[in-house]
Amino acid sequence: MTKELEIEFKNMLTKDEYNKLIEEQKTEPISQTNHYFDTADFRLRGQKAALRLRSIGSRFECTLKTPAASGNYETTDALTQEQASAMLELGQFNAPEVSVELERLGVSPADLVPIGSLTTHRVETAYEGGLLVLDHSEYLGVEDYELEYEVTDEAAGKRKFLSLLEEKQIPVRPADKKIARFMKAAAKR
Repeated sequence: MTKELEIEFKNMLTKDEYNKLIEEQKTEPISQTNHYFDTADFRLRGQKAALRLRSIGSRFECTLKTPAASGNYETTDALTQEQASAMLELGQFNAPEVSVELERLGVSPADLVPIGSLTTHRVETAYEGGLLVLDHSEYLGVEDYELEYEVTDEAAGKRKFLSLLEEKQIPVRPADKKIARFMKAAAKR
């Protein structure tokens, strides 16, 4: 289990901007799939929280994001394939630290239902004391591209991120969290 503060800056990209940035990287994207959960009446979303089960190859983790004064807190439990399968089949919810945080929010794991899945092709690179992330996401017939910058110092991170956008001649385009974009697309269906 890990619990950490996540401070990140995000910007939507065009496909061309994404491709130019990807060409500068020396690594191939790694694909991961997020399976999102909430209650039928969206109690997590109502508290600006999000729950996902992420699969990256044969690695699985369950993460609950909750709001913090700056960024989000992430509570994460590593899972076995069997635990992940049981969660996806709405059998047993075996993410102990996430369960404690869910209960703190007044949400029983038994009330969770799957909302849907989003696959991201991701490249991560160390940059100026933080982590630069290029994402190409696919969900519900939608494809989008974004740039993220994860940091530990909000003020310095924001300066570096805006400077990078300026250097690459990329306009500032606010980016909702992936789950928010997913939910927007689902509402249009």
